[in-house]
Amino acid sequence: MSAISRGLASRLRLLSLLNQPATSSSISCSAPSVYKNLILFRRFSSEEALVVEDGEEISGKSGGIIEAKRRVMTPNSKRTGLIGLKCGMTALWDKWGKRIPISIVWIDDNIVSQVKTPLHDGLSALQIGYGQKKEKHLTKPEVGHFRAQGVPLKRKLREFPVTEDALLPVGTPLHVRHFVPGQFVDVTGITKGKGFQGVMKKHGFKGGPATHGASLSHRSPGSTGQRDAPGKVFKGKKMAGRMGGNQRTVKNVWVYKIDPARNLMWLKGQVPGAQGNFIFIKDSVYKKPEISLLPFPTYFFEEDEDSAELEPLVADLGEIDPFMVAAD
Repeated sequence: MSAISRGLASRLRLLSLLNQPATSSSISCSAPSVYKNLILFRRFSSEEALVVEDGEEISGKSGGIIEAKRRVMTPNSKRTGLIGLKCGMTALWDKWGKRIPISIVWIDDNIVSQVKTPLHDGLSALQIGYGQKKEKHLTKPEVGHFRAQGVPLKRKLREFPVTEDALLPVGTPLHVRHFVPGQFVDVTGITKGKGFQGVMKKHGFKGGPATHGASLSHRSPGSTGQRDAPGKVFKGKKMAGRMGGNQRTVKNVWVYKIDPARNLMWLKGQVPGAQGNFIFIKDSVYKKPEISLLPFPTYFFEEDEDSAELEPLVADLGEIDPFMVAAD
């Protein structure tokens, strides 16, 4: 029997076992094993799987009711990220007169557009939608996706893996107060495209001599290979080519300020991408924020709280303000 046949037979046998009634002594279902089994045979089943455990039916599509409410964050919890638009750059000055770049990011109308659960999709993730877009500017599959989820047409989508305790229902709005001033975040974006560039700009080569017999070879790369042995240029050799336009992640970016009324964030330092590009922001992996300060799974406004009336929040700078202009 071939490997494919053996795999198909094992999955069909597993499916038949799970379809047996709960009174059968041939199977005992526990939650972790159920998740693994559903992932194995999900593609072979055309019906929604139902797992019977202790007389209760658990839907394989939702895995339980997901509520938009505050929860307790654990050290292993992982929140969703947000999608932002890079608006531009500004600068502040520290007490020594040193210029500190500040990136301004606009978090425009982020909502949860799709929920993925381990029981149905094999992973825990939230798909986040950004902004608004007209139907004529979207493809038919995109419009069908939004209508199936029952959410407005969004301009940009991004999926963020989360833990199961950080799942949110479809349609939950996400605000800039999802982040806290003073925490560190990781920012992902597409770098600026530089076009076709030489080795001096792309790789930082020194270049050839300016005098002493050098002619038309001041910025050339020099020798790139050998003679007869091996008689070729090795792969990965630093040579001229297209520069930029790649996805990059800047880690440990400090959140200096947020403006809830306008959904703006001020990030210390530069973030990848040109003005008007999309960037994706999530909690830092290495410099983890204090979990007691973060809203989990996100920030929920009170009934009498209006985001348009909230004042900007600035990070605690300590006794010495690093952005204060030197007076002497």
